Amino acid sequence: MQFNISQAQFGVRPSVTLPNPEFLKVVGEDGLRKIISDHYDLIRKSPINNIFPEDEKEFEQAKINSSDFFIQICGGPKYFNENRGAPMMVARHQPFKITPKTRMVWLECYIEVLKKLDIDEELLKSFWNYLDIFSIWMVNTPED
Repeated sequence: MQFNISQAQFGVRPSVTLPNPEFLKVVGEDGLRKIISDHYDLIRKSPINNIFPEDEKEFEQAKINSSDFFIQICGGPKYFNENRGAPMMVARHQPFKITPKTRMVWLECYIEVLKKLDIDEELLKSFWNYLDIFSIWMVNTPED
């Protein structure tokens, strides 16, 4: 599969389409948690590791929070809302400097994880397309 990364214009938030709920049914909650965990492990070794918790316990909790969010976004149980309240992801990410370059590294780490999955390409594409556009929404700082 080709993982296309959309060009983003700072301050513009394109409409986002939720992933096909079949994606979650195919990978399962545990599988999605592994995807997120593997993604975070790559981020920890990346140039954007400074925007993630250094403390191991906090880092593991961040993985859980992110997994809960993505399970919910993919049509699963509302774990994120139950444990953390309404997502409001733009506001939650406001304290962190997220530039277009930060977004690219974040997405590149996802590509490394997702390209290893052996699932229907259309389902994978629906998840990828969500990540691609969702990540545009998180950019809150223009390039230096």
